[in-house]
Amino acid sequence: MLFRRKGWLKKEYDEKLVKDLQEAKIFWEQQRVFVQKSFEPSMELIEQANTAEAVYFSLLNEAKKRKVRIK
Repeated sequence: MLFRRKGWLKKEYDEKLVKDLQEAKIFWEQQRVFVQKSFEPSMELIEQANTAEAVYFSLLNEAKKRKVRIK
């Protein structure tokens, strides 16, 4: 009975990872556009864009490690 639950939990966490990955990508793209369109971007805006990029790529690496496929 415990082994069946492991597959169920993996599926649940993989779905959450995919959802978080999609949200992080959207946020990173928004931040990147803000920096590109601003005449003089502030350091805070640049740091937010860099942080969003780091979060997205760390989630992407985790998805690769888990071999998660997005449908």
